[in-house]
Amino acid sequence: MAFQRAAGYGNLPNGVFVPSIYSKKVLKFFRRDSVVEEITNTDYMGEIANFGDTVHIIKEPIITVSPYARGQQLVPQDLTDDEILLTVDQSNAFSFKVDDIEEKQAHLNWQDLATSSAAYALKDTYDKEVLSYMAANVPTANMYGTDASSIAIGLGATADATPLQVLNRLGRILDEQNVPSDNRWVVAPPLFWEKMTDENSKLMGVNFSGDKSSILRNGRILDGQIHGFNLYRSNNMPLSGGNAHTVLLAGHMSSTATASQIAKTEVVRDPTSFADVIRGMHLYGRKVLRTVSLASSAFTVVA
Repeated sequence: MAFQRAAGYGNLPNGVFVPSIYSKKVLKFFRRDSVVEEITNTDYMGEIANFGDTVHIIKEPIITVSPYARGQQLVPQDLTDDEILLTVDQSNAFSFKVDDIEEKQAHLNWQDLATSSAAYALKDTYDKEVLSYMAANVPTANMYGTDASSIAIGLGATADATPLQVLNRLGRILDEQNVPSDNRWVVAPPLFWEKMTDENSKLMGVNFSGDKSSILRNGRILDGQIHGFNLYRSNNMPLSGGNAHTVLLAGHMSSTATASQIAKTEVVRDPTSFADVIRGMHLYGRKVLRTVSLASSAFTVVA
């Protein structure tokens, strides 16, 4: 019993007349916004979902153009056939059990509660792994700031660039690679977007986006674009340079293909006790199809 009693007072000394109340409301973990499904190409999902573990993606041939003079004989070019393999080779799983006695006597449905938490953990792990994989495949020529020479982002004299200038540089990098201007995106951690709001608060406001309400779904920050990019926020951005630099990732939706083959949860009886075993698995593949459609910036934040 939490309430104190006077010295020498002996009435109901054990305090059991005051019951302990267990709330049926559950304190859940905060959910990170998932962005991978919004920034990758899922066109091959249907082809790989039913059977097989590999999709053969035929690459477009490169045609050579040469000067031509009237009457000149042309030698036909031999076309080169090439392909990219999207293979389902990544998997994560969870498993827990709920005893029959615990299920019967508990005031909460622990099976549903834990399953929801586990499903989120699978999706969060998927997001983190795919974002790290994409960042690792950015070509050096498409990096504005590297592990060895990061970009100091800020608004003062010690900064190399402001957040808006970083987006402008990444946009120029993609322009030079002839990456289409539609379906471009950028994913950055909250610290980057905080600095951008400091730079110009109107850019992140409802008045700029034209939306009457917040749209923080799937990590999307606003409904509009800045420098041609759809903006996403994620706490799953990879770290580099001995964890000293945070990576900002930009690109086009066609840059990377993802496909989930199995995403299931099942309940089986535990053979050694009176309990249900709840387990789940996520089997997926990811493949960077066009490295030129990815750009990144390893940065630190200064005042």
